[in-house]
Amino acid sequence: MPVKLYMNQHVPKAITVGLRLRSVDVLTAFEDQSHELDDASLLDRANELKRVLFSQDDDLLTEAAKRQKSGRAFCGVIYAHPLRISIGKCVEDLELIAKACDPEDLLNQVVFLPLK
Repeated sequence: MPVKLYMNQHVPKAITVGLRLRSVDVLTAFEDQSHELDDASLLDRANELKRVLFSQDDDLLTEAAKRQKSGRAFCGVIYAHPLRISIGKCVEDLELIAKACDPEDLLNQVVFLPLK
């Protein structure tokens, strides 16, 4: 089963468009009208939708770490620092994760891009 992605509001539109052109299931926080939620609520929303949250926001890493330490389940977070990865490489890595992984592989995990 492919991984469904949920894009944080700070993710460039070009990444979302690139993934959709590659047939990756992507929903943005703007499309979901959740773009004004705080990090904890945004991660909760991604979990409700059973989607892995992709973000370029450092604060989301803190929220994910809190949940890992407390044992509070989440569908997963994929993080890429915007200055350390190109849009093209980001699209490639996210496509690989979405098509090659199962949602269970990312449960309670934080994955850092680029994959290498």
